[in-house]
Amino acid sequence: MLLSLKKSLVIFSSIATLTCLISSASAYVLQGPHILELMTQKLGQTNRLFISQTLILYGDQAQEAPVVLNEKLSYLFPENFRSDIQSENVKKIHVVSKGVALTVIDGKISIKAETRFDRYKYLFLYHSRTALDKKISGLGVDVSISSLGRFQGKIAYVIGARYPDESVPQIWVDRDTFMPIRWVIMGKDTQSYLDPLEVRYLGWRQVKENWYPMNIQFYQNDFLFREIMVDAVKLDVSFPEKTFDIEHLKSIYKPAIAIFPEKGALEGIGEVQKTIEDFNKIFEPDSK
Repeated sequence: MLLSLKKSLVIFSSIATLTCLISSASAYVLQGPHILELMTQKLGQTNRLFISQTLILYGDQAQEAPVVLNEKLSYLFPENFRSDIQSENVKKIHVVSKGVALTVIDGKISIKAETRFDRYKYLFLYHSRTALDKKISGLGVDVSISSLGRFQGKIAYVIGARYPDESVPQIWVDRDTFMPIRWVIMGKDTQSYLDPLEVRYLGWRQVKENWYPMNIQFYQNDFLFREIMVDAVKLDVSFPEKTFDIEHLKSIYKPAIAIFPEKGALEGIGEVQKTIEDFNKIFEPDSK
């Protein structure tokens, strides 16, 4: 009887130890910089990338018809990006080159070089963990903090927060694939009047040795208000020489409003301002 009891205790102790070891192993969380390193490696190392996509802007009311725009993206890695939107009524150019951004709306340089909605591409733009770390840290993500979380049935690494805290900027990376799946974007501080913006990266597709999400969704207060549907992905394409040249764009386009306009230049400025405001409502709804 005593021998049987001892055997039972040994078995129970072994099971408890094994359970503890398994729990500890499953709870192990990689450090933020290591997660970013694995993510950038997985996304690919192509030099040039061209994306053709459809941008859908949903109205505040369900009965409102969405605005549908064709958009072309040009990536020259690791630090050059350009977006071109051109339709019958809309024209927008957004360029990032070596850390400097510029946006042109309807032939005028926008006061805002970029908005929160332009940030989604930064997770693809930098092929270097160090460069990406620096960029997202500057946007409020504390890379020194990481945890494990669950989102829509998937277990993911959370960079910038301790799950389930969603009150701070954070990036979610799928634990199995190391693809980014969420980016919760806040203002520069927690007192910002802006509602958190959540970007979701869906439908990841492999093109040769590179990966890109075919569907990107933007949410505020759980409301889907803008969406990107990728139509085509091309690798190693050539771009015109001035594609990412910000100084060249500044020589072609002028600011929306001159800081010190001459007396004769004031005529018609109200119409220009109205046009810019109309485009801001489409592209920059957080500027209200």
